[in-house]
Amino acid sequence: MNEHSFKVSIVTPDGVVFEYDTATLVVLHTTGGELGIMANHVPVVTSLEISEVRVVDGQSDTKERLAVNGGFAEFSRNILTIVADSAERSGDIDVTRAESARARAERALREAQEAHDEHEVRRAQFALRRAVTRIHAASTK
Repeated sequence: MNEHSFKVSIVTPDGVVFEYDTATLVVLHTTGGELGIMANHVPVVTSLEISEVRVVDGQSDTKERLAVNGGFAEFSRNILTIVADSAERSGDIDVTRAESARARAERALREAQEAHDEHEVRRAQFALRRAVTRIHAASTK
């Protein structure tokens, strides 16, 4: 690690999903909007949306995308820790399974809207966001 890089760790209840020691930029989607973290950023704690996390190492031109299922991020002393319910590296995502999940969620959303069931609408929207995030993270290079 040098003065232009920092450590990133993504943890779920199942353990550490991702660790990287020389990130130069991480882009997060927080509940307050998009946030870019670089070395020596001011300390921050923020909640995350169901979204894609992008990790960049400008020194080696390494880029990694992960689908993160909410959670929160904390950055201080050049260490970014993300704690999420679940997270998957782009290469680990089964796109066929994610596409099936998207189709199921879209069908459930239509049915819930027709039934005017707000609770089921929210659940279907949540499932749809998760599936679309996984598909996008897996298909974007």
